[in-house]
Amino acid sequence: MAPCLVAFLLFAGCSAALENKQATTVSQKCSEDTDTFLWEINQDSPKEYAVLMYDAFGKMGSNVKGGNANQPGLLQQCRSAHSPAFSGQYCQVFLRQETVQYFVGICLPDSCGEEDVQMLVLSGKLEFGQNSLIPPSPSILVNGSTQEMIMTHCLSNTVAPDASDVTCLFVCCAMVAIPLAATLFTAMIRWQRNREVRPTVESACLNTGLNLYGTIKINGSSNSNINSGSSEENGNDGSEHTPVGFPGSGVRRCLDAFSLQTTSQGIFSTSSSIPGGGYSSLNGIRVLSLLWIICGHSAQFPVINNLDNYKDWKKTVEHNPLHVLTISGPVFLAVDTFLLLGGLLSARSLLGSINRAEDKLSPSLVVSYLCRRIRRIQPLHLFVMCLTIGLISVVHWGPYWFPFMDTMMDCKTYWWANLLLISNLLPVHEICIPWTWYLSLDFQCYATTPLLVYFYRLNRGVFLMVAGALLLMTTVASAVITALLQLPVFQPSTLTSENYVLSYYVRPHTRYGPFLIGILIGIYLTTKKDQLLKQKWQAALGWFCCLSVMASLVGLAFILRETPAHPSVSHALYQGLHRQLWALAVTWIILACEEGYGGFIKSLLSLGFWIPLSNISFACYLTHPVFIILYIGLQETPIHYTDINFMYLFLGHLLLTLVASYVFTVLVEKPYLLLKWGSTSF
Repeated sequence: MAPCLVAFLLFAGCSAALENKQATTVSQKCSEDTDTFLWEINQDSPKEYAVLMYDAFGKMGSNVKGGNANQPGLLQQCRSAHSPAFSGQYCQVFLRQETVQYFVGICLPDSCGEEDVQMLVLSGKLEFGQNSLIPPSPSILVNGSTQEMIMTHCLSNTVAPDASDVTCLFVCCAMVAIPLAATLFTAMIRWQRNREVRPTVESACLNTGLNLYGTIKINGSSNSNINSGSSEENGNDGSEHTPVGFPGSGVRRCLDAFSLQTTSQGIFSTSSSIPGGGYSSLNGIRVLSLLWIICGHSAQFPVINNLDNYKDWKKTVEHNPLHVLTISGPVFLAVDTFLLLGGLLSARSLLGSINRAEDKLSPSLVVSYLCRRIRRIQPLHLFVMCLTIGLISVVHWGPYWFPFMDTMMDCKTYWWANLLLISNLLPVHEICIPWTWYLSLDFQCYATTPLLVYFYRLNRGVFLMVAGALLLMTTVASAVITALLQLPVFQPSTLTSENYVLSYYVRPHTRYGPFLIGILIGIYLTTKKDQLLKQKWQAALGWFCCLSVMASLVGLAFILRETPAHPSVSHALYQGLHRQLWALAVTWIILACEEGYGGFIKSLLSLGFWIPLSNISFACYLTHPVFIILYIGLQETPIHYTDINFMYLFLGHLLLTLVASYVFTVLVEKPYLLLKWGSTSF
């Protein structure tokens, strides 16, 4: 989510600090091939390959003042150039003129390494006639005419996956192949079973008579259908009727859990997906929050380096309050909504488990409770991680891929943090698949639920004291960190604020408040014996306060959009309180809907339309950044910002995300939720 964006931006800042490792001379082969190319383009009738290579060089375009400083050139055209001795190789030269940083795409022989390219640029050898192939931007557009090279980077013409890439691709293929194989075996078993059952049923029809509803009439009475497939289809063990030669019950349960015949059931159902029923508004809240996040990411990610009018975009966003909904702190209030829902459902789930365990909160029950959560999130999480690493190694990326590369490569070093669900405790630039920081935070919060429920069952007074102390701690911690580090509220002018992410955004001690409020409301809704709201004026007052708080939090994010130059009380108070206040406002919506005072809002949030989308929401959350990054990384030219362009980007990313999320849900996520070992959950 937000750290994903900032982590990508850190690449440019870190790269500027790198010391150039300059070679003393250009390699002989590179020098000879470059001389051949330069000689050729200075001829009256140069050969085709030389024209293609020269034409692929990046050249200054219009609207430099509006942010169109990068000169990407043409990557594919460069690679299509082939001389008898060499082929074109696309490289990027990162430059600085005063405060302006930009890159220029150049096309050189593939015999040149990055150090060779650096020397060629520094020596000024790359000339067409008397003119440099990498001229500085005019001082009238960019203050200062002195060019300073930061670094060079060449994109390989071939892909070369290493052992870790191959392993990840193998894991992804295996995780997809297993359910497909289970689907085939299940279909074969059911087909064979139907063949064996049909003669038996026909014989029974002749001897006793079979009515249209599948019951056999014997002496005027009706008995249940005893065909061997019915028990399995109804979810029972069915071992008593297992035909000879079929797999045993344990193997059959595994086949059923992984087969598409089972996992695809209920995905498009419009009946409540929440165990135990109730909380009908949660599906709508979940999906709308997810759409808000996808919209924000679709609007933010291209801004990293892909816009040809970044300054125009920034001015538009900063001066138009409507854009605050998709580009600022309010987008990430949706994350706090998810934390609230997570706390509510975790408390309800644990209390339900305690009731089924004869009102005992035992260590084994807590372990089982945490293992269920791991089983819920880790298979798809690790699949997406492996899929992303694999894609990095096999896709031919474009010139705008470089901000993402460093972050994604961290997976090969810090993958274990995702496995242990502690990635949010690492420096943000070391997080593998940055948007998955939320899963680590969610699990860390989830692990506190048994302790709070224990205090609740032990003594209500102690429970309230502990909950109050935790709520105060997270509020004070957020405010103090914001004041000491002079953190922003997260606006376009402060997207590169490293401290915001490292010290505030992903840390459990600053983000725990909404989850804690979710636990409190979950305990209340699960154990309440009477309605809290008894009169309409109470509901009216609650709705007024709720909507006023939400509007104020969004509006204040626009008002406080600039980074404070000194410790700011207003910024500190906002950062300390706004997540808890937002969670309380959403809590009111849930409570009012549950107690019959939701009105048209409950009708909207409870529509059956939201339920299928809610069923695949977890996969949507994990998958949508992959499509956004693929789109950006494959671009050869910059994106021009307009509202209509960004709207189409959002809708396109959303459609692809929904399709892929359905596939990943039935192939990867649901099998492990349905998988059982014996009579207990695996």
